[in-house]
Amino acid sequence: MTIQLLLTAGFGLVVGLALGLTGGGGSIFAMPMLLYGLGLAPAEAVPISLVAVAMTALVGGLHSIRARLVVWQPAIIFAFGGVLGAPAGLAVASFVAAEWIVGGFAMLALAVGIIMWRRAATHPEQAAAVRAEPAGERSGPICVLSPDGQLRFTTPCALLLCLVGLCTGFLSGLLGVGGGFLIVPALVLVTRMGLHGAVGTSLLIISAIGFSGAAGALIQGRIDWLILVPFVVGGAAGMLSGRRLARRIAGPTLQKTFSALIVLVGAAMLVDSFI
Repeated sequence: MTIQLLLTAGFGLVVGLALGLTGGGGSIFAMPMLLYGLGLAPAEAVPISLVAVAMTALVGGLHSIRARLVVWQPAIIFAFGGVLGAPAGLAVASFVAAEWIVGGFAMLALAVGIIMWRRAATHPEQAAAVRAEPAGERSGPICVLSPDGQLRFTTPCALLLCLVGLCTGFLSGLLGVGGGFLIVPALVLVTRMGLHGAVGTSLLIISAIGFSGAAGALIQGRIDWLILVPFVVGGAAGMLSGRRLARRIAGPTLQKTFSALIVLVGAAMLVDSFI
């Protein structure tokens, strides 16, 4: 039992570290570790992954609030859409065969890894951005950040953030992922905020989506607490370490490293599921 607890905490540490460093893509390691490292079935792993990632992200989100990295307006709108979409995704997952859940997760991991690599290779300045850009430096953003970091909302801005949040929440509930790999680039593209601000903001959004998606499983007592608790403890420790390291590691190098790992994980899962 002790060895299993330590192993579970170690897996959580890896997930928390990855999530803290990238804010997008890190949580995608949770499902493979629960499925293959701890031998859980997809129906068991999805809600545990959602809760564990949500609690780990909340630790990082509180740290981001203290560091004043959170931009609240897009966080609230994005989270609203995600909270609506996550329970729907989890409900649909109950009607989908386990191998298709794992296969869909694997294909998503491959897509995320490739997109992360290409973004780091073609736009390294985005991975290194720290602050929001003042309004007017570029043309055409849907949501505009003013120099003081406040968002100037328009109706298209709010609708787009809510729609992307809805889609992200659905995928989170269906596949048991945090959704940061969609949230971070969406925040950067739509609001033009810097990467560190987007990562800090995304952590609170991930937490809201995860809790909403797994609320039913929590209420019905379908969560294995002997797995969840050590996983979360390890994840919290990894998250705090990752947030401290994030400012010291070059953004493009970090993104490429994680994207390569995600592609390898996705490819291995795809082979295991269908071949």
